[in-house]
Amino acid sequence: MQYIVCETPGKFALKQKDEPIRAANEAILKVKKVGICGTDLHAYAGNQAFFTYPRILGHELATQVVEIGDNDKGIKNGDNVVVMPYLSCGHCVACVKGKTNCCTQIKVLGVHTDGGMQEKITVPIDILIPAQGLTDDQMAIVEPLAIGAHAIRRSELQSGETIVVIGCGPIGIGIMKLAQIAGAEVIAVDMNQQRLDYAKEIIGVDHIVLAGSEAVDQISKITSGDLCAIVFDATGHKAALESGPNYMSHGGKYLLVGLSKGDLVFNHPAIHAKETTILCSRNATLEDFQEVISILREGKFPTDSFITHTVDFKDMIANFDGWLDPANGVIKATVNF
Repeated sequence: MQYIVCETPGKFALKQKDEPIRAANEAILKVKKVGICGTDLHAYAGNQAFFTYPRILGHELATQVVEIGDNDKGIKNGDNVVVMPYLSCGHCVACVKGKTNCCTQIKVLGVHTDGGMQEKITVPIDILIPAQGLTDDQMAIVEPLAIGAHAIRRSELQSGETIVVIGCGPIGIGIMKLAQIAGAEVIAVDMNQQRLDYAKEIIGVDHIVLAGSEAVDQISKITSGDLCAIVFDATGHKAALESGPNYMSHGGKYLLVGLSKGDLVFNHPAIHAKETTILCSRNATLEDFQEVISILREGKFPTDSFITHTVDFKDMIANFDGWLDPANGVIKATVNF
């Protein structure tokens, strides 16, 4: 079967290998579609934390079961399934508290172990979620939306609160829409006017603000000087991450969803004066995946406009560099297998 491997930063190769054989607790899946996310882009560029080469990328997967044994989930051959791509140990200090998303030994498909950019893949049955009623496109975006759902749950967002989301990429857009559904007033911040326009016109955020020297003043005016109860960073960019508390109200919360590879610096008096609560949000849990699947089934998320670019896997290598350029209007690219 064919697969695509990132051999070194900036270098993909299309190769052949034998078809997988499953263990008793595993299923063989036919990969139908793979979503491309920031992790994949950063890995290709050589600046992704927790990453080694060579690696088969891909953890946003739409799949169909080819072979599976008896299981308590009722999943059978031919079923469409979403893969929750986090392999957790089940017994560490985090797992026993239900925080499998930050397991001390976690392995994420496509990051710590090979992912789904291959025609077939074997995975443990316990990370499969039945996806009846979802299209391939919808299945492929469950995982990035679950990242947003987890961040919102971590924030304990309340209906009526005003929030800022920094970054109108796929994760940020997901947070915006899910926060809207939860009743928040949403302000989107980005450096790219085209993406801000998408957030306003398609997602329907309440306000858009172009990042820069005037952003804090604009948000202050929107909020009558209060600033925002919760700020989410969905960029992973050092300067953006360090600017987040500037948009936050006194007594507010700052959620770091994006991941930077290096150190961050905050002015202690400034964050202390606001009694800032700083929270990191990593991956997602089964609860988050199930919430997103329910939202997608109800048609509350604009999947068709969210996926802006799709290619066949044999054409992915030729197109990948173009997806790195924001000028090409990429929000979510997907690869068909």
